Amino acid sequence: MARRTRHNFSVSDRAQLIRQCEFGAGLSEEIVLNLAAASSVVDYRRRRFIYRIGDPADALFAIARGRVKLSHFEEGTGREAVIDIIGAGALFGESALYTTGEREKCAVAYENVRLLRLPVEDFRQAMGASRELYDYTFRLIGQRLMQAERRMADFALDAVQERLEKLLFELSKRYGRPAGDGVLIDIALPHRELASIVGSTRESVTVRLNAMRRAGIIDIVDRKIILKRPYATAAS
Repeated sequence: MARRTRHNFSVSDRAQLIRQCEFGAGLSEEIVLNLAAASSVVDYRRRRFIYRIGDPADALFAIARGRVKLSHFEEGTGREAVIDIIGAGALFGESALYTTGEREKCAVAYENVRLLRLPVEDFRQAMGASRELYDYTFRLIGQRLMQAERRMADFALDAVQERLEKLLFELSKRYGRPAGDGVLIDIALPHRELASIVGSTRESVTVRLNAMRRAGIIDIVDRKIILKRPYATAAS
């Protein structure tokens, strides 16, 4: 089965995808069209690698549809540490702007995804011509660095239960929608993925989630988690 599928979208179609992304808001028509002309549209099936550690860091990607998982894989053991799960409109692969040429982490299609591939040199040129794009990219790199630093502090200071609760609160802000007496985190979250993010085992996460359900903090419906009020209110 094909790992990816390329599409022959017109420049106009690609420009429209850029405008719908977070980084595209506020860009001039000239910048949008230049990026669109250099870009390509690629689909990846669920669980397929978009890039691996050691692959050439020669492009950034914008998510037009679906979600992408960013992670580290440990060589030899195959153990995974999930860094983040990001959704439509987000930009990733920004390390291509400052690394020495190779990827230092992996990107995997968490769902079937449609991506806009943006060659790094064309993106650099656009940053030089657009203060809005330069500022957006600078903020993005800073936000992701701060997120990584907070995660490191959580690992040092918090037990697994606290790390899991913080993660669910964060995900409820990003992917939550009202659902009865709580907030539905509208993304499938297998226990192994949660365990990888909080640095625990699948078995420990399952025990913690069951305890949270018994305590009335969460409910689980169709593999999705509902964060109950007042806990959901505390997260907002």
